[in-house]
Amino acid sequence: MLRGRVTSRLKWKVIEMASAEKALPEVNQQGLDIRSTPRAEMKLYPLDTFAYEFPGREIEIDFEIPEFTAICPFSDFPDFATLKLVYVPNERCVELKSLKMYINSFREVKIFHEHVINVILEDFVKACDPLRVRIEGNFNVRGNIKTLVRAHHEKSHR
Repeated sequence: MLRGRVTSRLKWKVIEMASAEKALPEVNQQGLDIRSTPRAEMKLYPLDTFAYEFPGREIEIDFEIPEFTAICPFSDFPDFATLKLVYVPNERCVELKSLKMYINSFREVKIFHEHVINVILEDFVKACDPLRVRIEGNFNVRGNIKTLVRAHHEKSHR
């Protein structure tokens, strides 16, 4: 009986040690002060919409936004990207001037590439409730690395 408990404890200790070895470090390895802009402080321009007069008739709307800019939380330097947004409206379409103002309002936001694409996707879905939407951020080369981030959403058919 005792032998079984000892073996169990040893196995658990090995699992604990393996998990500890795989745990991510609490701080970045470069010792940098990384501060993304909190979502509540982003001050993003609101996305306006208008009624889509042909609900049930699927159309695909494509936007290319070649001058996207945000701030890198690591370096405080600007990150540049071309965004592509493709959506199928449900009952609402996004108004173009508000989309431009919304996208331009990221110029003062410190945010990672992966996060900005998700923030835009969430805000777009909340504003328009599209049947489908895809967004792609094609970020300019930085330090010999090219980043391409894609996200999508499809309305559930309940």
